[in-house]
Amino acid sequence: MRIAMRSSLVAGLAVTALALSACGSSTPSSTPSSSSSSASSASSSASGASTDAAKTATSAEELGGMDKLVEAAKAEGQLNVIALPHDWANYGEIIEGFKTKYGITVNEATPDASSKEEIQAADANKGTDKAPDVFDLGTTVALESTDYFAPYKVENFDKIPTENKDTEGKWVNDYTGVMVVGYNKTLFGEITSLDQLTDAKFDGAVAVNGKPAEAGAAFNGFLLANLANGGTLDDGTKGLEYFKELKDAGTLNQTDVTKGTIESGEHGVVFDWTYNQLSYTSSLKEKGVEWATFVPDDISVVSYYNQAINKDAPHPAAARLWQEYLFSDEAQNLWLKGGASPVLAAEMKKAGTLNEEFAKNVPAVTDPQTPTADQAEKMNKFLADNWDKTIGQ
Repeated sequence: MRIAMRSSLVAGLAVTALALSACGSSTPSSTPSSSSSSASSASSSASGASTDAAKTATSAEELGGMDKLVEAAKAEGQLNVIALPHDWANYGEIIEGFKTKYGITVNEATPDASSKEEIQAADANKGTDKAPDVFDLGTTVALESTDYFAPYKVENFDKIPTENKDTEGKWVNDYTGVMVVGYNKTLFGEITSLDQLTDAKFDGAVAVNGKPAEAGAAFNGFLLANLANGGTLDDGTKGLEYFKELKDAGTLNQTDVTKGTIESGEHGVVFDWTYNQLSYTSSLKEKGVEWATFVPDDISVVSYYNQAINKDAPHPAAARLWQEYLFSDEAQNLWLKGGASPVLAAEMKKAGTLNEEFAKNVPAVTDPQTPTADQAEKMNKFLADNWDKTIGQ
């Protein structure tokens, strides 16, 4: 499940996409490694001092440089993350990369949570060691939740386009994809139009990835259907009418989409990001099932997700080190491997550090459709006011 994007980000996305064209399920948290255990046993006085300093640090430089940040993070020994399914944009490999590199235990909570639920978790666990240290959020939720974020600028901050970050570093775009419709071709045959999805053969099989007013993937899936049915980024009526048609036809499934529900056949048609569809295609191929995708009317709906640090993070040094890792060439290429287009792709291509083989996993985008911040806010309100009473919960 894991909302929509501000206007100035379109230019940054177009640059990233053109540069590239030129060139849900979860895994339980791991047990602490021996290196992380030793890190956790560092003297409490040193750890406390490092943690206190890290709480207000707006850069690694303020802590004395990257070596000092790493030292402070290892002393804390743990990092709390939320809403990061291992098969979502290759987060599983990214988490393993961070653990291996720094010997820090990563505690993973509610992998399939929505962006809204991430913020709710921060409220529910505030002041405890269970609170999330970091967030991965859709833009609408990120922009309305900035009071939760600690400003921090990673070492590569200046390389990130201005339109893709908050000037203080409270949030930074991380990766994006393209919204497409994936489906079980083995079961349903070829699908080329959204109009086909009211057919009785799709009984209870069609879904968006979450609730549109709460989850970024579902919000953008709704936008795709809305635009394909004659709607606009300013008016979601056509999209709401379309999903009401699916509900009335009995083909809409409103249960949460996960890799498991797709593999079991519960969800046979899913509006979701290209990077998630890549994961579904790979896992189902092993089971002899062909999972295919199509883009209605060649409409490219795109949206960045955003990284942010919880200002009340129980492990503030580890939270900052996680951000440094995510915006390193290593992790940016791992997102690329998972079919997501990372925000530093254009810069990495110029520097020769972009993995060209992984770049083949990302589709070219020439005319991205993305709502402005104002359009996203109004559309989200429209959905919050109308989705449940029209479609049901």
